[in-house]
Amino acid sequence: MPGKHYMIAAAARLPEVPGLVARENYFVVHAPRQTGKTTTLRALVAELTASGKYAAVKLSLQSGAAFGDDIGGATRAILAKAGREARLSLPVELCPPAWPEGPDGDLFGGALAAWAESCPRPLALFLDEIDSLTGATLVAVLSQIREGFEDRPGAFPASIALCGLRDVRDYHPRNRFAIPRVPGSATDGSSERSGGPSPFNIIVESLRLGDFTLGEVRELYGQHTAETGRVFADEAIEHVYALTGGQPWLVNALAAEIVDRMKIPATEPVTIEQVDTARERVIQARPSHLDSLVRRLREPAVQRVLLPLLAGAEQPVDLEYSDDRSFVRDLGLITEGDEAGPRIANPIYAEVISRALAEQVVSSPAALTSTCAGATQRAREPAPSSARCSR
Repeated sequence: MPGKHYMIAAAARLPEVPGLVARENYFVVHAPRQTGKTTTLRALVAELTASGKYAAVKLSLQSGAAFGDDIGGATRAILAKAGREARLSLPVELCPPAWPEGPDGDLFGGALAAWAESCPRPLALFLDEIDSLTGATLVAVLSQIREGFEDRPGAFPASIALCGLRDVRDYHPRNRFAIPRVPGSATDGSSERSGGPSPFNIIVESLRLGDFTLGEVRELYGQHTAETGRVFADEAIEHVYALTGGQPWLVNALAAEIVDRMKIPATEPVTIEQVDTARERVIQARPSHLDSLVRRLREPAVQRVLLPLLAGAEQPVDLEYSDDRSFVRDLGLITEGDEAGPRIANPIYAEVISRALAEQVVSSPAALTSTCAGATQRAREPAPSSARCSR
């Protein structure tokens, strides 16, 4: 949050958003956990509202998750939370009216329509944690948005972003329903999975919030230097980036370990050796971020992707593996994009995964440890290329 954390400007992390909102588009924003998605969305909506052109707000749908297929219960919980979030984020004249009553299947769409009609500015809504909803509730929410789309901007939000861990349009066995990527295209013929045709063929773009670049890591650590006088040597910053791949939580965790726990004097430049010490301390502590990564290793689909990568084995080419690979990539566990194919997202993840698997039942723990050691050694080489960095 501004004033509490060092930050990369939201517009730099998702530069496409202002244009999409101006064109009254509906779109997707997805990102792995703890990459700064919620922080970035909050900053974006504040900037959009401050422009005087929109009433922009981030609304969490998480409160509806506990209700499963109870559409009415889930929607009422979501709207109660939405009213509170709007009052905290917007001037009173831009806040929603009392939510209208109606049938369960129209509560959400009716509420958005009433808000758009009463608001003196076009509404831009960022619906966070969309993928926390399941089954009938998820389909109902998406269907109501689809039905209201044609009425924008006067009688429905001008722009809506669906935000979550995964692209909600992905057709995948783990999805609660199938939504084709190409408007009007077929999925696998299982239209009953979503209760009929795709409820969401109005998305124009899918944005993935990426990791920090080396320049952004330098900027964040530079903000700390400007405030405290503590200097991170250039080679130390490059090493942080090489070890983390720019993953925002890891970038923050290494800095916090060095500054708050190792208590390196502010008068001493931070070195590569101290970064390596911080790396090992963070891995050994296995905080919640890394612990959640380890818990994912129990999932067969995750093992199906990671074990061949760690062992250097040939990757399967079947459709199921392709779906699993997409899922694991969206979790932030692997990265792709060059001719070398998929690889573990960063050397710290590779180390944590290898140690965790070696503690479980695997065929060759020694091979996994050897693979990881190689990844860690390569981390000393410069890597190619906001979330936040705690003060």
